[in-house]
Amino acid sequence: MEFRGADLAIAVTFLGYLSVVLALGIIAWRRTNSIGDYILGGRKLGPVVAALSAGASDMSGWLLLGLPGLAFLSGIKAFWLAGGLFLGTWLNWRLVAARLRKRTEELGDALTIPEYFERRFQRCGTALRLVSAFFILFFFTIYTSAGLVAGGKLFSSVFGLAYLPAVLLGACAVVAYTFLGGFLAVSWTDAFQASLMLLALVIVPVMAAFELHSADQFALSTLFGAPPEEPGAGLSFVGIVSLAAWGLGYFGQPHILARFMAISSAERADHARRIATTWAGLGMAAAIAAGMVGAVYFQGNIGDSEKVFIYLVKSLLHPVPAGICLAGILAAIMSTADSQLLVSSSALTEDLYRRVVRQRASEKELVWTGRCTVLLVAVMACYLARDPENRVLDMVGYAWAGFGAGFGPAIILSLFWKRISGFGALLGIVTGGVTVICWKHLHGGLFDLYEIVPGFIVSLVVTGLVSRILPDGK
Repeated sequence: MEFRGADLAIAVTFLGYLSVVLALGIIAWRRTNSIGDYILGGRKLGPVVAALSAGASDMSGWLLLGLPGLAFLSGIKAFWLAGGLFLGTWLNWRLVAARLRKRTEELGDALTIPEYFERRFQRCGTALRLVSAFFILFFFTIYTSAGLVAGGKLFSSVFGLAYLPAVLLGACAVVAYTFLGGFLAVSWTDAFQASLMLLALVIVPVMAAFELHSADQFALSTLFGAPPEEPGAGLSFVGIVSLAAWGLGYFGQPHILARFMAISSAERADHARRIATTWAGLGMAAAIAAGMVGAVYFQGNIGDSEKVFIYLVKSLLHPVPAGICLAGILAAIMSTADSQLLVSSSALTEDLYRRVVRQRASEKELVWTGRCTVLLVAVMACYLARDPENRVLDMVGYAWAGFGAGFGPAIILSLFWKRISGFGALLGIVTGGVTVICWKHLHGGLFDLYEIVPGFIVSLVVTGLVSRILPDGK
């Protein structure tokens, strides 16, 4: 591939960024001696790293692609989505973080969510662990493929690569340091990437606003008045609930819950919460601003709305700062894909391989099994990401709903309600996940409601009723 001068400067910036994250992976490799280190970093995360890595692994490529794209197309709808997510972020840190950190340590140092469920409940422990591991693998393969789609769009837009080679390039970048350093590498790089993401998000809309003002095109009434709407996309009650309900998903996301479990002490969760919510609020506000400014700057004339941030960067910035901002998109993509690969690897290694296949496997064997399963899940995600017509926000939304509805009620009730039973948790997880899968394929009227809402309600009700009918110990 032949680079022009601007492309070469961007490529060098990308290479510098990738060198930093790979170096962090190598350092983490030298500190990873056990499966506990590989999966949870020995529970040694400080509040800053825990908060930033949780935020980066949460927001992913949709923060710089999907959310600006939604704001570009639909304006005010993006505020409902961001508002729900911001509230969900705060509640998750406030209600779940410290309690989950304490309980997982008290229950024999549980390393994964499936292992936590198994040790938390007296009955159905093995079934809970296996079912949870299955749902993690199913939805995270879809979730990881969404990140690879975002990576494909980034590399194809910036360097003119064909879509599929661009997807493979992004996958190789993520796999490299996740394979090497496990949880420590993922957390350290995510904290670095969170800073880069926020920098990029703030710079681009500010530069665009100055550019529009200097060209005598900038007006608040235009910017915040009426971005181009998708045909028939009115803001109905079902639409508002669907957007705001994204916040429900936080309570069941294994890659975010893993940060809570890995923080050095439960007492440090409050400090981490303040950092995490500040970062999330600033990041989402800047992403919406980028999409709305882009709607004015390009007058609604771009092919793929999810590329509006990329187009703004390339149009407004010198190649070097453009490379930094585009690396911010890559950071967003990698910071979630690495976490998803690691949690999927943990489910395969800790919850299936050691639990079912090799109960007496050595620590070294388990670490290498974890590394190999990272490769396996990455290959499966690449296969699902092969269609360039996939939309990042749609794929993320499906997986987000699956985890939120499947695990969310069980996590919350297990921390706050002593009467929850193993049968209740098991059936709640299954019915919540299955409801999401089925509802996704129904359309029209009430069925246009985001699938996390019926899934969460069904899971919560089933868990509560079954726990009362079939309590543990009877």
